[in-house]
Amino acid sequence: MNVLDSILFGPGVLGAAELWAMCLHFMLLSVLAIGGAITTTPEMSRWVVGERGWLTDAQFTASVALAQAAPGPNLLFVAVIGWNIAGLAGVAATMVGSLVPSTTLALMATRWGTLHQHRLAVRAFKAGMAPLTIGLLLATGWVLTEPLRGHAATALLVVVAVGFMLWTRLSPLWPIAIGAAVGAAGFMG
Repeated sequence: MNVLDSILFGPGVLGAAELWAMCLHFMLLSVLAIGGAITTTPEMSRWVVGERGWLTDAQFTASVALAQAAPGPNLLFVAVIGWNIAGLAGVAATMVGSLVPSTTLALMATRWGTLHQHRLAVRAFKAGMAPLTIGLLLATGWVLTEPLRGHAATALLVVVAVGFMLWTRLSPLWPIAIGAAVGAAGFMG
């Protein structure tokens, strides 16, 4: 493999059919991403780690963690997953798959919802999305703690982070910094 192939296709060269399958799978997930792309992380993990074997659990979790720690949009983790699977071609497949359907649907729904915001069904739909989003975020947290689930420090950090977010109005960067310090000190992993 030459340098250009390494940049374009990453560590493993996927064929056009596999890249197309990845794009289609991320398109499906995009439509299901109520509450943002992060809520579909469990299914992404199941597919790219469990079914396809393109990444390990640790590589998947590291991809999400790296992207979430970096400044930028929340969706950045999808690009990192694509990069780690197939380089720039993987980034293109995952990002096109993630952005095109959800953006189109969001634009159409927002226009329709604005025109019909007074209807009871629209208000009920908006109210019903909150518990669904919270459930999806909890499932995401469960998947991301898998590599460290046997460590007592993981449970303690989760409880502290949730409590911090529920009872303070401070920046969420504080629990992230605490988790980074605990990890850097070697208490986990």
